[in-house]
Order: sequence, then structure tokens, then C-alpha cells
Amino acid sequence: MPEPLMQRMAQRAQLYLQLIRWDRPAGWLLLLWPSLSALWVAAQGFPGWHLLAVFVLGTILMRSAGCCVNDVADRDFDRHVKRTANRPVTSGALPVREALALGAVLALMAFALVLTTNAVAVAWSVAALAITLLYPYAKRFVAMPQAVLGLAFSFGIPMAFAAVQSRVPPLAWLLLLGNAFWVLAYDTEYAMVDRDDDLLLGMKTSAITLGRWDVPVVMLCYALYLAIWLLTLINSALEAIYFVAFGAALAQALWHYRLIRGRTREACFQAFRINHWLGFTVFAGIAAGYALR
Repeated sequence: MPEPLMQRMAQRAQLYLQLIRWDRPAGWLLLLWPSLSALWVAAQGFPGWHLLAVFVLGTILMRSAGCCVNDVADRDFDRHVKRTANRPVTSGALPVREALALGAVLALMAFALVLTTNAVAVAWSVAALAITLLYPYAKRFVAMPQAVLGLAFSFGIPMAFAAVQSRVPPLAWLLLLGNAFWVLAYDTEYAMVDRDDDLLLGMKTSAITLGRWDVPVVMLCYALYLAIWLLTLINSALEAIYFVAFGAALAQALWHYRLIRGRTREACFQAFRINHWLGFTVFAGIAAGYALR
């Protein structure tokens, strides 16, 4: 293969990796931990290697596809925000059609994984895709689009129950509700980073809508998330380590208050970036609680 062609292919591959945020795994980890937690709850323990692989790979693929759609939808806004101005689609380094084509391929790969489960999970995956496509445009019309993201980033929960039990019981929806509050908390922290730019652009975010109530509401959302998950699973006969893990998660949430109370860009961004550790702590408590009982 001619060297110039190889170089162009390598450069293209690098742009694709930038587009799907391959160097920023925090995004797909925020999706992964609640999905795996629900998978363990639905199976009452280890769900098996097949479902574990489906949900890990599917999470990475769908988050990557979502990045493609999001960057296309926001390209005219992102060029005015310093943090996002150099994204491949925004900067013009990658054509819109190419980004959408990559997103479609990734979504189809994720759908192929779901097809290895059951018809109920396949049906719910269609709803999950619809919400994923809706979110990027919610920022133009909804005062708190982070609530829409909360639904999109929590849909792995009913899908986990569908994949294990071929149904979605009320328990799944309670866990989804709790997780949506967590998403609202961490994505509001993220929105606090770009609040000044978003105000100039006329974007709608929870950080703008909440104003001076942003920090109290973020902390309330953390409390609701942990309380709903704790109370929902309290009768699941999990070992004491489950409660220890929730105590550690609560301590992390309190640390977030120390980070965001000053509302500085750097601290709010740091708070957002470390949120996946809170989700991991909850998952670890659930997994260990089932393993040790």
C-alpha cells in the first residue's frame, strides 16, 4: 500500500477516534456502571459472560454513536465554545455525512449485539435509540435537557432486565428513576462548565435554568439517586458490603459539594470527570453483595 495512502488512512482513523471520544472513557463508564448494576440485580448475581459482553460492548458502541450524532447536531454551536471548537465535525476536519455514516455503523453493530439476546430486549433497544437521537436537539427546546439525557443514559437498566428476564418489572423503572437523578446531577456539573458560553449562544441547560439553585439541586439529585437505589434494593438480601459501598458513594457525593460550591470551570469539570467512580462504587457494592451472600 502506498505510504501517502497509509498516512491518510491513519489520519482518518485518528479523526474517528477523536469523534467518538476514545481518549475520554468517562462518558461510556457513566453509561456502563448502572447498566451492569441492573444486570446483576436482574440476574441476582453474575449474569454470564454472554450478557456481560453484550452490555459492555453495546455501551461503548452506543455512546460512540451518540457522540457522532451530538457533534453533528451541535456543530454550529460548538465552534463558539473554546472547549469544543476543535472537535472534528465542528472544525470541518470531518464531513457531516461521514460522521453520520460512522454513527450509523456503530449503532448497527450495537443492534447486532442486542439481537443475540431476546425479542423483548430488541424492542426496548429501539426506544433507547430514539431517545439517543432526540437528546441533542432537546437543548434547543427543553429548559432542562439534562432530564432527557437522564432518560437516555438510564435506558440500559430496563434493557438489562429485558435481556435477563424477558420483561421489565416495576423494580427496573424505580432504578431508572433513581439513576436519572444521578445523570441530572453530573450533567448539571458539566453544564456549569459552559454556562457563560451557553448563555451567549442561547442554549438551554439545567445550569442556566437553575441559576443560583444549581449547587443545592445537584446535591439533592445525588441524595435522591442514592436513596432510591438503597431503598429499592434493601430487600434483595444483599450482604453488608452493599451498605458499606453506599456509604462510600455518599462520601463521594459530599466531596462533589466541595468541588462545585465555588462554581469554577475547572472544579466543576473535575467533578463531572470523576463521577464514574461513584457509579463504580455502587456497582461494586451490588456485585460484591450478591457474590458474598
